[in-house]
Amino acid sequence: MNITDVRVRKITKEGKMKAVVSITLENEFVVHDIKVIEGEKGLFIAMPSKKTNDGEYRDIAHPINSETREKMQSMILDAYEKAMETSEEESQEVSE
Repeated sequence: MNITDVRVRKITKEGKMKAVVSITLENEFVVHDIKVIEGEKGLFIAMPSKKTNDGEYRDIAHPINSETREKMQSMILDAYEKAMETSEEESQEVSE
């Protein structure tokens, strides 16, 4: 299964969450609300989740194996980095 589109919505407020991402799989299926988080060891993704009655969070959708998760995380973080570069360039153009 291929990721055919990645859409990044940057978060402007301070905090560990840096962006919310939607991915399209095979131009046929979309997964919304994947979060880009700044952790102690760098950026990582958190899959969409919901809070259970006992206060824990459970993923609503997630990759079945670590190879797929790594591929997905790599594509999402690459798209996030490109989005950040684009916004920095736009900021520089406005200030010049």
